[in-house]
Amino acid sequence: MDVNDLKSLFAESTKRMVTALDHVKHELAGVRTGRASVTMLDGVHVEAYGSKMPLNQLAGLSVPEPSLIIAQPFDPSQLKAIEAAIRAAGLGLNPANDGKVVRIPLPALTEERRKELSKHVHKLSEEGRNTVRGVRRDANNRQKTAQGLKDLAGRRAEGARRDSADHGQPHQADRRHAEEEGRRPARKVAPK
Repeated sequence: MDVNDLKSLFAESTKRMVTALDHVKHELAGVRTGRASVTMLDGVHVEAYGSKMPLNQLAGLSVPEPSLIIAQPFDPSQLKAIEAAIRAAGLGLNPANDGKVVRIPLPALTEERRKELSKHVHKLSEEGRNTVRGVRRDANNRQKTAQGLKDLAGRRAEGARRDSADHGQPHQADRRHAEEEGRRPARKVAPK
């Protein structure tokens, strides 16, 4: 395996690992902790205009307080749909609208919810670790395979040199085959 192959393998592996880490970071950003974050609502899709659309495309999201998210719809007629979508998202949030904006207060975490979040975060981080391990294992296997092919080609070339250096002597396999048949292996007699 030459240097360029190693560099390209390293670059590809690094890119795949960074992608896996970015995915884990994005997933962890969506975990609902005690502090409000607009990324918590990334997975919320609203039924609007005949199709499902992400909430951030229908409303401006802001965090004026650590425990409050405000969604200001671009189209006020979508208030009810946004409110219903947030309730249905399964985030444990209870939005309320005042006719102009949807206020989403974040309740304080209970002990039970903290334990659930801890398990969820552990699961997300373990998935990320396994993905990175898989990328590393794949890169190592590809490198070993390429190195093994190079070694195999080298051994074949060495065997060919050895065969030409035998000066007509029978190979080990020929000797074994002859012995199995119960005859003496042929030996080439050197010319006088």
